[in-house]
Amino acid sequence: MRLADLTTLRVGGEAAEVVEATDEATLVEAVAEADAAGLPVLVVAGGSNLLVADDGFPGRVVLVRTRGVATESDSCGGAWVTAAAGEPWDDLVARAVAEGWAGIEALSGIPGTVGATPIQNVGAYGQEVGDVLARVRTWDRREAARRTFTVAACELGYRTSLFKREPGRHVVLDVSLQLPLSPTSTPIRYAELARALGTDVGGRAPLVDVRSAVLTLRRAKGMVLDPADPDTSSAGSFFTNPVLAPEAAAALPADAPRFPAAEGRVKTSAAWLIERAGFPKGYGGPAAALSAKHTLALTNRGSASAADLLTLAREVREGVRRAFGIDLEPEPTLVGCAL
Repeated sequence: MRLADLTTLRVGGEAAEVVEATDEATLVEAVAEADAAGLPVLVVAGGSNLLVADDGFPGRVVLVRTRGVATESDSCGGAWVTAAAGEPWDDLVARAVAEGWAGIEALSGIPGTVGATPIQNVGAYGQEVGDVLARVRTWDRREAARRTFTVAACELGYRTSLFKREPGRHVVLDVSLQLPLSPTSTPIRYAELARALGTDVGGRAPLVDVRSAVLTLRRAKGMVLDPADPDTSSAGSFFTNPVLAPEAAAALPADAPRFPAAEGRVKTSAAWLIERAGFPKGYGGPAAALSAKHTLALTNRGSASAADLLTLAREVREGVRRAFGIDLEPEPTLVGCAL
């Protein structure tokens, strides 16, 4: 099977072996058996955050197809929701909105599965999974044992976690979220979303309205998967927003976006840097190009190879480095290749 058929970027060569895991026991066994035999393992769920080399993968690809959502609710603690790693993320968000579980409504339309969300500490429009994360259960490949992590033990940061800093070690089995019971959203933190909802930053809106507004905003940027739209053949944002020391942020042009970040640092916009470095929407092609809707997404226009996408990514990264002295970091996991 080609990895191109398992990823939203639609690139990647053949897998030497593919095992589909529809339950936790099969998932653990497939990974543990390969580890015992010394086989390389690549765990794939939604495939929305992977760029796989044209040479493919020389070991066992384990497809996470586990399903199941268990819930407990009370008026004080809210809803405790545990979802299997293979559950589609946006299906869970849609259910949360329908059930009146607040806290993930602004994370609507994000592709991929539940198991990937704590690895990246997935976030958008002012919400992060870490805001509501309670527990993550994993298979620890180094210890050959199941482990449970509280949110504090996950060491979450901006698009990172303990799991991302130890790549390949932990296979997520399920994720538990603690969500307030409310028909309205948590306070809106993102100005663009607040404007779309006709409210102020810090205001609230009905969950269903927030979901609808986020989906509209994401579609306008090519960030909701649509087979008919080549701008969605991407891995979402290809680069993370740089988090800079104050002095580095001060050296940027006066009109550069600046947002407060943890530990006194300053976050700026990767999309702004890319555009100001001379790479407009739609740059590149005909095989690989920046999205015509959002400069932060690298897209496969139909015939791109992994090499084509990497060439474009390197060009953009080098252009931003020359213009601003900042090294953009890729957000997707690169398998068998590097920038």
